[in-house]
Amino acid sequence: MAKTKASDGEKTLLQNRRAKFDYALEQRFEAGMVLVGSEVKSLRAGTGDLTDAWASLERDGVYLKNMTIQPLPHQTAFVHEPRRPRKLLLHAREIEELRKGIERGGMTIVPLRVYLKGGYVKIEIALAKGKTKGDKRDSIRSREAEREARSAIARGRKGYD
Repeated sequence: MAKTKASDGEKTLLQNRRAKFDYALEQRFEAGMVLVGSEVKSLRAGTGDLTDAWASLERDGVYLKNMTIQPLPHQTAFVHEPRRPRKLLLHAREIEELRKGIERGGMTIVPLRVYLKGGYVKIEIALAKGKTKGDKRDSIRSREAEREARSAIARGRKGYD
């Protein structure tokens, strides 16, 4: 489940695989998250879920809502709430870009992945626009055409070796 990027020193903890299928992703941002110590330990153990998560702009910042981080089973003291809103740490200009994107209509803030970078838990979010059924079909069609082209090239190489 966890993938490692050796070049960046990043380790992906959670990934929202449905995001690319359900949304047309436009602008991406990297943000820190305000977490409790037990949440970090739980994320490292792989007990989080981004499936239904979304972010909202509030008066005092951007908050990630509906992300689940289950407490560890052997944890008795300092147990955190699994679905509490978590504040995202962004620069003021990034928050303003998100605000403009949402105001121009039809845009939402979607979490893409949670990862470790230099010992800190970071989250990648994106401004996204929901895809229609036809857009999703086009995505599937182009992905299948690309896969067929790659396999045809691979078959052609086998004959010349």
